Amino acid sequence: MMERVDEAVLATERYGSQETWKYRLKGDVIKRERQDEGSLRRGGSITGAFKSIFLPQGYPESVSEDYVQYQIWDTLQAFSSSLSGTLATQASLKGVGVGNQEATVAAATITWLLRDGTGMLGRILFAWLKGSKLDSEAKKWRLFADILNDIAMFIEILAPYYPPMFTLIACIAGVFKSIVGVAGGATRAALTVHQARRNNMADISAKDGSQETLVNLAGLLVSLVLIPLVTDNPKLTFALFFLFTTLHLFANYKAVRSVVMETLNEARLSIVLHQYLSDERVLSPREANQREPVFLELRREVPIKLGVSLRELVKSPQDLQLALKNHHKPFLIGVRQGCVSVCLSSDASVPEEIEAACQAVCLATVLKASPPPQQLKQLSVSKSQDPWVLVSESYKFMDQMFPPFLQGLKEARWLTDRTLLDWNEWRVDWRKKMS
Repeated sequence: MMERVDEAVLATERYGSQETWKYRLKGDVIKRERQDEGSLRRGGSITGAFKSIFLPQGYPESVSEDYVQYQIWDTLQAFSSSLSGTLATQASLKGVGVGNQEATVAAATITWLLRDGTGMLGRILFAWLKGSKLDSEAKKWRLFADILNDIAMFIEILAPYYPPMFTLIACIAGVFKSIVGVAGGATRAALTVHQARRNNMADISAKDGSQETLVNLAGLLVSLVLIPLVTDNPKLTFALFFLFTTLHLFANYKAVRSVVMETLNEARLSIVLHQYLSDERVLSPREANQREPVFLELRREVPIKLGVSLRELVKSPQDLQLALKNHHKPFLIGVRQGCVSVCLSSDASVPEEIEAACQAVCLATVLKASPPPQQLKQLSVSKSQDPWVLVSESYKFMDQMFPPFLQGLKEARWLTDRTLLDWNEWRVDWRKKMS
């Protein structure tokens, strides 16, 4: 009996999901023992050190399920981009006159300053025009940034072969790279917010920086071997560049495809809604993300504008009266010049924002030339009539369709307390016209 008491376990503890320890009472001494000590191998300490240095604290519980797959592809694209960057840098240095006795320091400095100056202006302009889009369409802009980065490096490699236009080409490449810096950095921040499961954005960002530094160091070592081979060998330079670029673009595509976001943007909401209208099944976040387009669209058949000013919707008192017909929601919807526009009230909740976006997607689907899903066929009967009649009927349709759809979103583990819908900042308070 005394022996059992001596061997009693007083407490257990664990470090995340990596280590489990027991505290045993042996005589008058408390001993700390590792529970899985018998299964440890000599490489365990090295693996643990590697995880501690390059992975966020609490991994894997502290990050999203898609973290590892994304980081693997992101590491591969960073490595190939580093090698392509080496080739582009060598070409840029050659273009400004490194190794050319006739080149002057002043000319090279002016070219560099012009390139940096135009790049700074491009950075400000792009952030002004597209900054608000980078959260809602992080995947698309992430892939766009990497494609544009490859184009910029290709331009830099070509530049030395056109000496009279070198400065202009270098400035264009500088603008492209500045856009890459804004789009890539901002979308990486958006993805970090998605990956953080314990509000540990700073830790994930810091460890991502460590991973990237290690990759760049590996790229640097490989570059030391490549540089003597490609010097004065344009054919090999271009062959290696296209090889690295192909690998870079493929890895980037796989990286953004691996991301599974649980927040709804317009593309994911449209995919989930169309599936629900077809067979009343709500797609899971993984299923919807696999179908989400990752390339930017130049033009849409029926654009949707969220959070517009009232003047874009209503042109007369009669328009306002028609907009309020069958209406009891904190948003107004209208169709003008082939575009579906939504005015949002200042007291609208997040579920009501989702409902407004769903109604806009339904209207846009009906207005398209392609046949609508089964549930929208009744609504499409009003398509040939006045647009306000179509809008009025869509309110009735949403009253029946949206409550079970919202419940389905929650059961499928979509986040319904926040969204990534691209709402503009206009908020409207209106008074219903007395009948």
